Amino acid sequence: MLTALSIRNIILIEKLDLSFKSGLCVLTGETGAGKSILLDALGLALGARLETGLLRQGSESATVTASFEIPAEHPTNRMIVEHGIETEDVLMLRRTLNQAGRTRAFINDQPTSVGLLKQVGESLIEIQGQFEQHGLLDTATHLSMLDAYGNHHCKARQVRDAYRIWREARDAHEHAAHEAEKAREDESYLRHALEEIDTLDPQEGEDAELTEARRFLMQAEQIVEAIQAAQSDFDSKKPVSDSLRAALRKLERLSETSAGRLDAAIASLDRALEEVETASDALSSAANSIDMDENRLNQIEERLFTLRELARKHRVDVETLPALHQSFRDRLALIDDQSDRLEKLKAAVAKAREDYSQHATILSTARAKAAKSLDAAVNAELPPLKLEKAAFTTELRQVPEDEWSENGVDRTRFMVATNPGEPVGPIGRIASGGELSRFMLALKLVLSSSGDQPSLVFDEVDSGVGGATAHAVGERLGRLADSTQLLVITHSPQVAARGSDHLRVLKAGSGKRVVTDVERLGGDDRLEEVARMISGAAITEEARAAAGRLIEGGAP
Repeated sequence: MLTALSIRNIILIEKLDLSFKSGLCVLTGETGAGKSILLDALGLALGARLETGLLRQGSESATVTASFEIPAEHPTNRMIVEHGIETEDVLMLRRTLNQAGRTRAFINDQPTSVGLLKQVGESLIEIQGQFEQHGLLDTATHLSMLDAYGNHHCKARQVRDAYRIWREARDAHEHAAHEAEKAREDESYLRHALEEIDTLDPQEGEDAELTEARRFLMQAEQIVEAIQAAQSDFDSKKPVSDSLRAALRKLERLSETSAGRLDAAIASLDRALEEVETASDALSSAANSIDMDENRLNQIEERLFTLRELARKHRVDVETLPALHQSFRDRLALIDDQSDRLEKLKAAVAKAREDYSQHATILSTARAKAAKSLDAAVNAELPPLKLEKAAFTTELRQVPEDEWSENGVDRTRFMVATNPGEPVGPIGRIASGGELSRFMLALKLVLSSSGDQPSLVFDEVDSGVGGATAHAVGERLGRLADSTQLLVITHSPQVAARGSDHLRVLKAGSGKRVVTDVERLGGDDRLEEVARMISGAAITEEARAAAGRLIEGGAP
């Protein structure tokens, strides 16, 4: 719901802050007072195309801010979150305009594109009779309106899900077919490359193992020389072990008479002898374990260099050769096995298409039934709106398969004929401005029970009508306002008397300049304004009495 509109420096408006309520808000005022300026300003905040001359003369910049209160679960909140904009308790759309004609857009004070501003604005409020085609004039919205009227939400969701599954199945089949075709083109190369890698059979971690083995074998000779030198020191003319053993025997013979004084020395010598013998055995074992065969080193180097050369050939690291090996196997297996796999994927596509077609057919049948009901309901509303010769019809046609989409197999357009015997045509091309507004009123009234509707602005929906027709327009606006916030610019006292909120637009002097201002009316002021609309500038008592009856009869 639109709660506030703040305008700075737009044409004749210098500074204006308006608040709005739910229900039916009527805006009245004499011709030329500036009611259209309010719509121009609101349109600017909603992302409408920039009109020339909006900047107030002598001003450097203009700003319009529209504030809305919407439920937390409203789709608009999800929309702005997807674009990285934080939600607030009040959703604010703001647009600025400078002297160069450039504008900037903001949502909740965060810079955004005018495109997103327009998308958000159209989800919140719909203005009839202004700006570019949208709402009733945009045929892209007609199908969703029909589905909302028919309560097809569940069926439409099933169609969307089935379409997504069908699309994914098609993508999988097309990808597999592309890969298979590419593999067939490379088959000769793949078989040669696989044979070459098969012969070498690279293993995980082999490069590191061979590099370490090569490094060790290249140092083997120096290691053996060091071991031999150590053994030579151990086994000199008088080996260390013999000296330790001789000393140990001498002390052991005197141990019984030493009263324990030699025990510690004997134990130390015994441990030293054991360690020396262990070290000697370790040196011998190390010497025996070293393979000095030069052929082994040559074999390792040859395999290592072959692996590296193969890796360079395929422009990969040696470590990834096993993975490359497997990928070649998989691609060849795809060639050898592609018929079976592609047939399975093709069958999955056919099944998904059939599922989609079934769900879409069910939805299409439901839409045809809803279209007849919608036509009857809208046509029943037309005679009281001075459209008794007009006919409204919902054109529902099935499209070729290449145009099937997540919305089903149907295309919908709202069509009208304004006189008997005339062919029907798109509502935006056949209906005049006043007729279009009344068609929209009838349609919106019928659709009002189908869920949340955006706030609506009617610009002179009562244009060209009066008397009973104006009364019918006002009565239907009042009914529609029970479920939707309405802002109605009107010259009809029958419509103005229905408003739960009444704003009067007027021109006022500001120094040497004229400005547009707005005042909220109530009580006697409202009575006087409705009376003025009845009788003109000279308000009579009869006009006041008539105005009182209208207000009393149209009171919400």
